Amino acid sequence: MQLAVLSGFLLAALTPFLSSVFHQRLGWLIALLPAGLAIWFASFLPQMLAGEVIIHEWAWIPGLDISLTFVLDGLSFLFAMLITVIGSFVFLYASEYLKGHQDLHRFYMVLLAFMASMLGLVLSDSLITLFVFWELTSITSYLLIGFNHHEASARKAALQGLIITVGGGLALLAGMVMLAMIGGSYSIQTLLTQGEVIQNHPLYLAALLCLLGGAFTKSAQFPFHFWLPNAMAAPTPVSSYLHSATMVKAGVYLLARLSPSLGGTEAWQFILPLFGATTMFVGAFMGLRSTGIKKLLAYSTLMALGTLTLLLGIGTETAMIAFAAFLLGHSLYKGALFMIAGAVDHSTGTKEVPELGGLRKAMPITAAAAFIAGLSLAGLPPLFGFIAKEMMLEAVLEGSQLLTYTLILAVASAMLGIAIAGVVAIKPFFGELKKTPHTPHEAHWPMLVGPVVLAGLSLFFGLFPQFAGSLLVQGAASSVAGQPLEVSLYLWHGVNLPLILSICSLIVGALLFWRWDAYRRLISVLDPMIARGPEAGYFKFMDGMVKTAEWQTRVLQNGSMRNYLSVILMSFTLLVGYTLFARYQIHWNWVLDFQWHELIIAGLLVAATFVACSTRSRLGAVAAMGVVGFAVALIFILFSAPDLGITQVLVETLTVMLLVLVLFRLPSFVSLSTPMQRARDIAVALLTGGLMTLLMMITIDVQLFPSISEYMVANSQPLAYGRNIVNVILVDYRALDTLGEIFVLALAALGVYAMIKLHPETDPGANTLAGSLVLPEPQAQTPTSSDPSVDPAAPASKESAV
Repeated sequence: MQLAVLSGFLLAALTPFLSSVFHQRLGWLIALLPAGLAIWFASFLPQMLAGEVIIHEWAWIPGLDISLTFVLDGLSFLFAMLITVIGSFVFLYASEYLKGHQDLHRFYMVLLAFMASMLGLVLSDSLITLFVFWELTSITSYLLIGFNHHEASARKAALQGLIITVGGGLALLAGMVMLAMIGGSYSIQTLLTQGEVIQNHPLYLAALLCLLGGAFTKSAQFPFHFWLPNAMAAPTPVSSYLHSATMVKAGVYLLARLSPSLGGTEAWQFILPLFGATTMFVGAFMGLRSTGIKKLLAYSTLMALGTLTLLLGIGTETAMIAFAAFLLGHSLYKGALFMIAGAVDHSTGTKEVPELGGLRKAMPITAAAAFIAGLSLAGLPPLFGFIAKEMMLEAVLEGSQLLTYTLILAVASAMLGIAIAGVVAIKPFFGELKKTPHTPHEAHWPMLVGPVVLAGLSLFFGLFPQFAGSLLVQGAASSVAGQPLEVSLYLWHGVNLPLILSICSLIVGALLFWRWDAYRRLISVLDPMIARGPEAGYFKFMDGMVKTAEWQTRVLQNGSMRNYLSVILMSFTLLVGYTLFARYQIHWNWVLDFQWHELIIAGLLVAATFVACSTRSRLGAVAAMGVVGFAVALIFILFSAPDLGITQVLVETLTVMLLVLVLFRLPSFVSLSTPMQRARDIAVALLTGGLMTLLMMITIDVQLFPSISEYMVANSQPLAYGRNIVNVILVDYRALDTLGEIFVLALAALGVYAMIKLHPETDPGANTLAGSLVLPEPQAQTPTSSDPSVDPAAPASKESAV
C-alpha cells in the first residue's frame, strides 16, 4: 500500500523525462497509473464487504514512534476509488484540454503529486503522516490553482487558498497534538477506541475547535468559503478533480474519520450542524446569483460540503448512511459537470451562461451527459442524487439540536440547487442557438469519456441503488459510525415527508429557474452587503498583517544593535521570569552566607562595572572591563577551579591587549544616548542580571544525575596514572575539548602577532585622536586642511560615553 501511495510521487519525478519521449500522448500513459491503482484497490472489495480493516505498517521514524502506516477500511476505500477512478478520467481530459500547452509536463507533475498526496491523506493511520499529506495537498493545490501564473487572478486565488488552508493547518496541528496527548497515541485506529476518554478530557473542547478550524478551512465551510469559488482560476481539469474527489473533501474526510471518537457530544452536534447548514445555504444562494458555469458549480460544491458537514453533525445512523450516499453521488455528478463546463468553454470560447444556448445539436453527447448529471445535481429520479437527497432530508428530520434551523436551510438549499442544476444543464444546450466566439463542436473522446462514464454511473446507481449501497456506501457509513450498519437504498420509499419536501422544492426550484434573470436582478440589492462579507474581512486582515509587519520592522528591526539586544534580553527575561515565578513559584528565600574576601571581590566586580559604564575614557573603560574579567578569575580560583581561572586570565589578557591595539582606530560615535535610552538600558541590564543570578542560584540545588566526582577521584590514578584530578580530566577525559581550547588560544596569539608585526599602519596622521587617552567633550571639530579625507562641509560628530 505504501508503494501505491508513493507511486504518484515517483511518476511525477519521471514526468519531465517521459515528456520528451511520449509528447502529446503522455497524458494517456499517466492515466494508466490511477486506472491501475483503481483496479488494485478494487481487488480488496471482498475484504471490504466482509467489514475487514487492512493495515500496512512501515517504521518511518522509530525513535519518535512514528510509522508510515496505511489503513484501508470502508471509508478510505470509497475515497481511494473516487480519487483513482476520477483521476484517470482527469488525466485523459487534461491531455486534450491542455493540448499543446508549453507547461503541460509541469501540470502533470503537480497533478500526480496532488493525487498521491490525497491518497496518502485518506489512507494514513498516523496523525503525523496525515498532517504531512494534508499540507502537501495545500502546496500542490496552490501550484495547480496558480498554474496560469501569468494571470494576476490566478496568482491571487492561489495565494488566497494557500493562506487560508495553511492557516487552518496550523490549528489542525495543534488539535492533533492535543488529541494525541489525550488518547496517548498518534495512531488513528487507537484513538477511535478512546472515544469516552477523549470526550471526558478537559482538553476535548480545545482539541475539537482546533481540528474543526483545520477541517473548515480545507473544506471551505462558512466563513472560510470564499476561497473555493475563487479557485476557479485554475484550469478546468484541476477544478473537476478538486471539487469531485480530492482536496475540498479532505476536511470532510477528517471529520468523518474522527467521528467515532469525537462525535456525539453537545459541542459536536451544535457546531457542525450550525456551520454545515449555513454553508449549504450560502453556497446555494451565492451560486444562483452567478453567471459563469464554473462559478455556479463551485458554489454548488459549497452547498454539498455544507450538507456533508451537517450530516456528520447530526450523527444518527440514517445521517451516516446519507453522508456516504451523498458523498458518492456528489462526486459522480460534480466530476461530470465540471468536465462538461470545460468542454463547453473549450468549444465555444465562453463560460458565461447568458452567452450560451442551443448547443445540443452541435454537442449532442455533451448535452446528454450534462442533462443526466444535472438531474442528479437537482436530486430528481431516477438518478442517484435523488436517493442521496431523500436520505439527507430524512436525516435532517431526525436531528435533535437546531432542527428548525437546519430543516429550513436544507429545504431552501434544495430549491436553489434545483434552479442551479437547470441553469447549468439546460440553458447552455436548449433554446435558441447563440453566437459564440468559437464555432461550437463536439469535444474529442478524451474529454467525453469522463463525463459520459460518471453520468452513466449516476444513472446506473439510481436505477440499481443496491449495488452502490452494498459495494461502497455500507462500508463507508459503518466506518464513520464506528459500528456495522445495514444499508438498504431504494429509489422509491413511498409517500413520506421527505418526498413531499422534495416535490415542494422542485416546484419552487423550477420557478426560480424560469425566472432566473428576474431573481438575479431582485437580489442585486444585496451586492453591497455581500461585498462587505467574509472575503472583505480576509483582505482587511491581510492589509493589517502587512501594516503590522511594517511597524515591527520599523520598531524592532531598525538596524540598532542596542535595540536588538534589548528586545532579545527583555523577551528572555519576561518569558523565563514568568515561568520561574508564576509556574514554579520560585521566591527569593535564600540565606546569604558570604566570607569577607568574597564580598571584597564582589564589590570589586560591581565597582569595575560601574566605572566601565560611566567613564568617558576609552582606555579607562577597557581597564575597568579587564578588572571585571580578572575578578571573575579570582572567583574561579577561590571556588577550586584553577584551570578555569588560568583560562580566564589568559583570555582577559588577550582581550585587553586587542582592545588597546584597536582602541584608537575606532570611529567616533555619531550621537549620545538620550536619558530615556540610558534608563531603558539600565533597566534591561538589571533585570537580565538579576534573572541570571537567580538561575545560577537555582541550579546550585538542582542535580538531575548522580555526581561523577567520586568516579573521577577513584579512577584518576588507576586509569590515567595521575594524582592531579583536574589535569587528568583535561588531558585524558576531555582531551579533544582541551585540544580545541589550545587551538583557540593559538589562533588568538597569531592574531595578536599579525596585528603587531605584519600590518602596523603607524602613520601619525591617520587618526587625529592617536595618542589621546581621554575622549574630548562633545563639541564641534574643525577639520584640518592637511587631511584630505575630511570633508569641511560635513557636520561635526559627537562622541558618546563608552
